[in-house]
Amino acid sequence: MRLKLSSVLASGWFWLALLATAALGAYYLGNRTPPPPPAYSTVKVTRGELAATVSATGTLSPLITVLVGSQVSGAIQSLSADFNQPVKTGEVIAQIEPSLFKAKVAEARANLASAAAARDKADVEVKEARRNLKRVASLESRRLVSDSDVDAARSALQANEAQYRLNVAAVAQAQAALDHERFNLDNTTIRAPIDGVVISRSVDVGQTVAASLQAPTLFTIAQDLTRMQIETSVDESFIGSVKEGDPVSFTVFAYPGRTFHGELAQVRLEPIVEAGVVKYNCIVHVDNADLALKPGMTATVSIEVERVADVLKVPNDALRFVPVLAEDKLEQVRAALAPGEAVLWTPGADGLAPRVVRTGLVGETDTQVEGENIHAGLAVAVPQRKGETSRKRRGISLF
Repeated sequence: MRLKLSSVLASGWFWLALLATAALGAYYLGNRTPPPPPAYSTVKVTRGELAATVSATGTLSPLITVLVGSQVSGAIQSLSADFNQPVKTGEVIAQIEPSLFKAKVAEARANLASAAAARDKADVEVKEARRNLKRVASLESRRLVSDSDVDAARSALQANEAQYRLNVAAVAQAQAALDHERFNLDNTTIRAPIDGVVISRSVDVGQTVAASLQAPTLFTIAQDLTRMQIETSVDESFIGSVKEGDPVSFTVFAYPGRTFHGELAQVRLEPIVEAGVVKYNCIVHVDNADLALKPGMTATVSIEVERVADVLKVPNDALRFVPVLAEDKLEQVRAALAPGEAVLWTPGADGLAPRVVRTGLVGETDTQVEGENIHAGLAVAVPQRKGETSRKRRGISLF
């Protein structure tokens, strides 16, 4: 009986030891560090079109925008135009209270009438002086008056003629004052200077506008919203590459999935210095037939400066990739490069091998390459991308 119990205990310890060994083995297999993955990914050389672009940002605006102001001061009596409203040339869009200006016109008209009457009176006095001088001269020929009487008559005529000229000038001055007041009265009626759409209204009925220093802006009118422009700034480092007529593509935040197109219409010569950087304004004309684009939108612009077709190209990362090799070997590869050449690293049985290529057009994401044994479909190394590294397994697993 004792022998049998000992046998059972020995058998239990055996299976317990076996189970512990299996558990330790499973833990080791589940938590051992996997072999490190290669420190690179691979992409393939492709063939196709490649474009070089200059990127910038700008703001959309109508081609022609007119700020409608007031040349006179006063309270807004009425408004006949509002936001987004189309208007025609000469159409009344606002009225400034005209009572004061009408009174000034009446006053100027009265001043003109007074000046005209004074002129007519001076004219009569001139004619009278001429007749008097003629009579005195006739008497003087018969020695009936003295020379001093003749001189007095002549002086009186000259004085009356001068007074007449002064009154004539006063009439002209009064007429100018009347024209000025009439002009001011006419300017109390604000009319649209162009055909267009009101995109901004800056006043309300009852508000007083003051035109003492500068004309206050009442409305902003865009002539044609189907044709717009982007005013963007290009750094001096790239301004030599762009030229008028270059095709332009751009996006706006309002339509993230849509690309719009335009044309570079003007490269302005005026330099603009921002934080020590010299830039030049470039104007892009845009077709907006569907009115999707709105004034003031921010545009992310790509100006296409060159395009090539049917060329071999690789991602720019492939030309910047540097493998983990001895520094002397890397220096040896770099020393063998000529100007305009670069290195692509291709995986093989013995690891990464360098291939020298000549670079051409550099695009936003790809670069044109050519060289011996370079063909479409060739795998080349690029820096390892996020999410491609192997994760360490944790936990107990038997598989």
